[in-house]
Amino acid sequence: MSTMRFDDWDRCVTPPDAAAPGQTSLAPVDAADKRIVNGQADINQLAPFKYPWAWAFFLKANRNHWTPLEIGMAQDVHDYHHRLSDAERHVFSNVLAYLTTSDILAMRNIGLAVMEKMSAPELQIYQARQVYEEALHTWTYQHCIESIGLDQQEIYNRYRVIPEIHGKIALANRRLARVLRSDLDLGDRDNLHEFALSYFFFAVIFEGCWFYNGFTPIFALQRRGLMKGAAEQLQYIMRDEVLHCAFGIRVVRELLREEGLELDPQALATLWTEAEAAERAYAGYVLRDPILGYNAELHTAQFRFIANRRARQVGVAEPFPGAENVLPWLDEQANLRKEKNFFETRVTEYQTGGALVWD
Repeated sequence: MSTMRFDDWDRCVTPPDAAAPGQTSLAPVDAADKRIVNGQADINQLAPFKYPWAWAFFLKANRNHWTPLEIGMAQDVHDYHHRLSDAERHVFSNVLAYLTTSDILAMRNIGLAVMEKMSAPELQIYQARQVYEEALHTWTYQHCIESIGLDQQEIYNRYRVIPEIHGKIALANRRLARVLRSDLDLGDRDNLHEFALSYFFFAVIFEGCWFYNGFTPIFALQRRGLMKGAAEQLQYIMRDEVLHCAFGIRVVRELLREEGLELDPQALATLWTEAEAAERAYAGYVLRDPILGYNAELHTAQFRFIANRRARQVGVAEPFPGAENVLPWLDEQANLRKEKNFFETRVTEYQTGGALVWD
């Protein structure tokens, strides 16, 4: 068998006219020309940065590398089949049924609708990492389902056949559908507003509220010593999602400032109303029978509290004035005490490897 020499390879990958006489050169990239969208700088040139905070997000994310195989699930298998009540099995399996589809939707939205419209490479690079993490989360849910021995055909189809689960996915698809188009002209102010509103929905509501609130029923089981392996998996995912949400909120704030854009208050109010109604219906189904220490009313009330927090972080009006923190234990359980660090882009305690270290 013949082998290819280095100079042969070089001829294969180098265009014949790459060094042609008279080839024109390009002006250096000026960081000031970069923009969140509609930028004029070279999308292929990373530095100089205009958004160094985006690169910092990428570095933070890479300090937390894990896979679901690192966390033991043997005790969860016993818990699910021998310790959980029927109501608790209903809660656990339906939370997984929702999450399995949600992270694929998130992966597609970032990869197809958002990333290709961002015109600064430091933003795209973090989002490339985010696409990977959404795929990792999807693997994690599948690993939990497979480890416990649930019927994958049945679990994965629940989002299609159960109206209360399908409602959240359908709302997300409707809110994200038009911005998936690669030919959406963001030079048009109406399209730009629609894109900003859609990204607000994705980063602030879908990831910042629905995902954030969505793990809580399983954390409630974990507090009682049940399904601890699955809950630890979700704690890893939660740390990723907090970073995703923080990045998204920063992007929204920068985009609105950069473009002199203001989100229409009525459009925002409609967004929050729809999201709360979908969450309330979902909670009513998943928690149709309360479990010890947790019920549908608490789940919906906590959504409202988290929604207000996210709105403040973006700088828009609170959608649910007066909503209270009805689950104070969630701050520690979901690693919420580190969330402030994420939003202030300080160094955080991300760990590489199998076990979480909280201190």
